Amino acid sequence: MENEPEKGARCEVCFDKRFDVSAHKALELGEKKMTTTLLVSPLKSQEQLKRVGDAFYKNHGVEFIAVDYRSGGGTQDQSRVTKEEQLYRQDYCGCIYGLTMQREQQQRLMDEMFSPISNEILPASIEERLAMYKYRIELEEKNIPYKIIKQKFLNYRQFNFTVIEGENTNIPAYALSYSTLPRKKVQGRIEFESNSIHYFNKDEVKFITLKEFNKRCDTSYKNIKQLIFNPLSFEEELKFRNSLTCTHYDLTLIIIIEKISLEKLTITLDAKTYEDTKEKLIVL
Repeated sequence: MENEPEKGARCEVCFDKRFDVSAHKALELGEKKMTTTLLVSPLKSQEQLKRVGDAFYKNHGVEFIAVDYRSGGGTQDQSRVTKEEQLYRQDYCGCIYGLTMQREQQQRLMDEMFSPISNEILPASIEERLAMYKYRIELEEKNIPYKIIKQKFLNYRQFNFTVIEGENTNIPAYALSYSTLPRKKVQGRIEFESNSIHYFNKDEVKFITLKEFNKRCDTSYKNIKQLIFNPLSFEEELKFRNSLTCTHYDLTLIIIIEKISLEKLTITLDAKTYEDTKEKLIVL
C-alpha cells in the first residue's frame, strides 16, 4: 500500500494497528477511554478515524473520543499557538510512505531519514533539531530569553563515495562535506603537488594525506577508517575546507587518503547540494 494516497487505505491499516495497541494499553491501565493526536491533522480524515475508533469500542470496550479540533478555526489556532510558543510542528504523520510521497511532491530531498554511519550531526537533521530543543529547555529552566527563527541555507548530503586504484583496488578515502562531481564519476591521475595539496588532472579534484590532515587539524587519526567513523564536527570540517580553498563557496571534491597514489584513479561520488530551511535558536 506504499503508493496509496493520503487518507487512503494505507492510513486505515495504520489506524487499526495504532488503536489496537492503544486499546490494549488502556485496558492494562484500567482506562476506559482513548483518543489520538491525529485528529488535529488536516492531512487525516476525521470520518476515517472515528469509524476505526468506534469499531474498537465495540470490540474492546474502550471508548474512542473523537473531538473535531479543526472546526471553528481550530487549524488556524494551532498555527497561531505553535508560532507564539515557538513549538516544533512536524508536517507529516510519521509514516515513511506518506513522507516519501510528500517530499516527492515538494521536490525536496527526504533528508529526515539520513543517518550517517559516523553519527555526525548533519545540518537540518532530526539530531540537530533535538540538540537545539534540548538547549531550549536549558534556557527556559534558567529563565533566559530566546527566539527560534528559520534561515535559508545551502544544505548537503553525501550518498556514496569510492576511490579505485588501477582496475579494482579500493583505496580507503574520505570526501569532505560539500564535495561534488559534475558527472558523479571521473578517471584520471594526480598531476602535481603544491603546499601539500595534490591536484588531480580532472574536475578540479584535490587530495591531501591523512598525515597532513592531522597536522592542520591537530588530530591524531591513525587511518581513514577512524576518520570515517569518528570525523570532525560538521562545522570543524567546513572550517578546514575553507582553510584549504580560502572561500566559503567552494564545491570542489577534496579527498583525504593515507598515501598518495600515482596510478590511474577512478573516483565515484554521488552527493547533492540543495536549498533548504532550518531552525536557529538565538539567545536574546
